[in-house]
Amino acid sequence: MGVRHAFPPSIVVAIKALACELPSRRGLPLARWSIGELRQEAMASGIVAKISGTTLWRWLSQDALRPWRHRTWIFPRDPQFARKAGRVLDLYQRRWRGTALGPRDYVLSTDEKTSIQARRRKHQSLAPAPGRPIRVEHEYARAGTLAYLAAWDVHRARLFGRCVSKTGIVPFERLVAQVMRQEPYRSARRVFFVADNGSSHRGPRAADRLRTKWPNVVLVHTPIHASWLNQIEVYFSIVQRKLLTPSDFSDPGALRRGLMAFQNRYERAAKPFKWTFTRRDLHVLIAKLRSHNAS
Repeated sequence: MGVRHAFPPSIVVAIKALACELPSRRGLPLARWSIGELRQEAMASGIVAKISGTTLWRWLSQDALRPWRHRTWIFPRDPQFARKAGRVLDLYQRRWRGTALGPRDYVLSTDEKTSIQARRRKHQSLAPAPGRPIRVEHEYARAGTLAYLAAWDVHRARLFGRCVSKTGIVPFERLVAQVMRQEPYRSARRVFFVADNGSSHRGPRAADRLRTKWPNVVLVHTPIHASWLNQIEVYFSIVQRKLLTPSDFSDPGALRRGLMAFQNRYERAAKPFKWTFTRRDLHVLIAKLRSHNAS
């Protein structure tokens, strides 16, 4: 039986360094490494003459390297990122411009979930059974789309929503009206609407339009490309996971009824989200971004 010789540390280091490179920088038509492709490149580039995928896997696991996985991210580009983000975070903590909100101040998070497709499956889905998950027919017919507009009361866990065929200024203002016709918002001191920079509610002109119709409404924008600061996106992710995946609706009417029924069901047991990202976390993030820019 032959003796297995250990690879020298320099080989291990070279393999890990290779795993930390993008394949494209080596001229390879790959988006990311797999174990097999990493093994091939290690041998083709002369790092090793021969090596097993199991050995590569063990070495990468030592440093939690997983080059076959990826995550998307976006670098903050808004020159007023810190100021705008801070305002939103303060509202979540019931503060505005350094002063605590009063009992007649309310904060709502709002946005549109666009292009929701009604997909009619070719065959009916099968219920789960012992040892078998729900089975969903892969093939479907496109039955139309709609948009879901919603507003979430951050501190009271109240939901307001409506479905429309197209988004725009008018549908958004109808959602605001749906909120503002009801108490306690109608007679509130201030109602803050947190929104992103979508075309339906972008910029000072949108804020002026809303204030003209409802003098107690204050439109507060998140930074550009920072919808993750908008709590309504948390709710939309729940809708996506619990209702829309997998999608099986015969037509837009069925999709609308499903969205409204889900909203009513969710609100009955809803509690405010435990928002943990605070101004302190924002300061840490800003420091990291500045350090990144300096380097």
